[in-house]
Amino acid sequence: MAVICKTRLSLMVLLSAFWSSAGAADCSKECKLNQVEAYFTALAKVSRQGSSIEDIDSLLEAMHEDVKYIHFEYGADFDKDKWRKAFIRNLNRNFYNKTNAHHARVLRAIYGKSHIAVEYSHGVVKEDGVWHPEEPRLAVFGFSDGKISLVEELW
Repeated sequence: MAVICKTRLSLMVLLSAFWSSAGAADCSKECKLNQVEAYFTALAKVSRQGSSIEDIDSLLEAMHEDVKYIHFEYGADFDKDKWRKAFIRNLNRNFYNKTNAHHARVLRAIYGKSHIAVEYSHGVVKEDGVWHPEEPRLAVFGFSDGKISLVEELW
């Protein structure tokens, strides 16, 4: 069973990373990585205690108008409007309670024509100034017109 899941996951990552070449010229490797890192920075701001709807809107404004957020494990398949509403629901439930010490970092990246698969981790910067990562995760980001148009969580 584990071998089948790993094989399926590997195949999904490869297919997702190479689905389409549309928009590839609009965003270089550096452009893709910079946008993914900016996404995680903005997402960390949304996840912090005291975040606001303005933080949510700031995160989503950087995305392509037709962005999709997919998380198979949680059954999420959101367009931009549904994703915004999900963030606001969580905000209103006081779900966001991280501190300024919480950060996500990209650990590794594999570049496709219009996609980037990233291994990333959330973590906390402790008093000693060292970032302590949590369990690594996998996500695939797609790009159209030079912007993130797909966030697909695969954990």
